[in-house]
This record gives sequence, C-alpha cells and structure tokens, in this order.
Amino acid sequence: MKNKAGHRSGFVNIIGLPNAGKSTLTNALLGMQLNIINPKPQTTRHRIHAILNGEDHQIIIADTPGFIKDPEYSMQESMNQAALSVMEDADILLFMHDITSPRSESMELFDMVKKNYEGPIFLLLSKIDKVKDPEVIEEIEHWKDLEGITEIIPVSATNGYNLKKLLELILKAIPEHPPYYEKDYISDRSERFFVEEIIRNEILQQFSKEIPYSCEVVVNEFKEDGTSSGKTLIRAVIFVLRNSQRRILIGKGGQAIKQLGMNARKKIEKFTGSEVYLDLTVKIRENWRDSEKDLKKLGY
Repeated sequence: MKNKAGHRSGFVNIIGLPNAGKSTLTNALLGMQLNIINPKPQTTRHRIHAILNGEDHQIIIADTPGFIKDPEYSMQESMNQAALSVMEDADILLFMHDITSPRSESMELFDMVKKNYEGPIFLLLSKIDKVKDPEVIEEIEHWKDLEGITEIIPVSATNGYNLKKLLELILKAIPEHPPYYEKDYISDRSERFFVEEIIRNEILQQFSKEIPYSCEVVVNEFKEDGTSSGKTLIRAVIFVLRNSQRRILIGKGGQAIKQLGMNARKKIEKFTGSEVYLDLTVKIRENWRDSEKDLKKLGY
C-alpha cells in the first residue's frame, strides 16, 4: 500500500502485570469496548491488536495478558510468551504500572524489558484516580531516575486523564509508514473470537473462585440468518476440567447456564448489531490447561 505523504503507522505494544489496566486503556484509546475487562486477574489470555485509525495515522495497539511471575500450568506459560512477544515488534512499548500496587512488583518485569528491548519505553502510571497527588509525584520521582524510560505519563483510563497527551506523544514517535491494515478494521481478530471473549467474560462475571480459570469457550458454528426467524445462529462449547465444574456451570435445573446464555446473548447482539440465537453446551476436557495439543487447538 503506497504511503500518503506524512501518514504515520506503528505498533504500540502494552506490557505489565495482571490487572495493571491494559485492556481498560486499550478500550479507552479505541473509544469502544473491544477487549473484555474485569477486576479479576488474568482476564486477557491472548495478544489482541486493536487498530486506531485516523486520516493521517494508524496506531496498532497490542493488548496482552498480564505477565505471571510464577505460572502454575502450561496455559499461563503460553500467556507469558504472548506478553513477552510484544518486545519483538514494538515501535513503542507502553510499560504499565498500577500505581496502587507496590512498585517492587513491577521492577522484575521492567528489568526484563530493559534487557530485551531497545526502542522507546513509555512508562504509564495507571489508576491515578485512586491515589492522591503527592503519591503520583513520589512515584514519578522514583521512576525518572531509571535508565531506559523515554516518557513517564500518569494516566487514568477510567476518567480519560492524560490519554490525549499519550496519543500525541505516540503520534510523534511512530514512523511515517502506510497503513498496515485496511482503514475500516478495528482489530486483527475475527468476530467469532470476540463472541468467545464475550461469553468467557460472562463466566468471569457470574462465577467465582476457580471456575472461570478452568473454562475455555469455543464457537463452533456462526451462521447469519441461521434460524427460521432470521437470527444469527451461534453454537458454542464451554470446556471445563471436571464434572463438578460442569454441574456448577449448568446449575440446578439448568438455571445457571440459562442465565449465562441470556446475559451473553444481549452483549453479543450489541456487539454484532443483529439478533442472535445462542446455544451453549458444557463439555469436560480434562487437563486442557496443561495439554500442548489442546492448547494449540484452542489458539494458545
């Protein structure tokens, strides 16, 4: 694609610990909820590109899983690989530190980034709406003495604080280049992928403890006008590790899975802009989180 004079395009990749606010920031920059957000850690499992288009620019933002210091199973190791992969192709790296957490928790990851990435690093101090100004100033004073940081930007994705400034700095730093994607794209992921994510987010919302972390969602049928009423037919399977988890997801008399389906269907309809018939099935796939074969099939 030939470059229009002055057009800028670049990959702006985000890295940080779980719950640093990476997906919230991505959605805020994009101006829509593309990636699922949830206060529970490890909500994001895959690297997802969100594409922010303007007449003279295209910013490809890579949202990634939070880096897990001590992964417990193979899926978490795969998530860590996705998180660290952002250092390979970033024009700019956004390192996010949750200002409400001890900075020592982020330092190990930051040291790893400095050793493996030579491009500009924007340190984002996130969730500053949750602390007082003196705490923000103290945090800036600490980080500004560290080598390798190009910019330090306190941000709040929730109230939009400093996001305009962040975008201005990004646009100055990314190179002149033609668009990497067509200008009407908002992501490199398929509609089916985001439907799976919506269902998985509803599981995170509705169920507690280990249940959400034991589930994986796969859409195996996505057919527009797939019913007699002209609705989009979506059939999805929720894989769990054990029969006890399957019973909890289904619930007494099927009430839990019915509620899950109703909540997910409403959000899918909002996302797709069409009426949906959603069919959910729960199946047992033992040890899928530690099976290399299963993880590959599931896109990890």
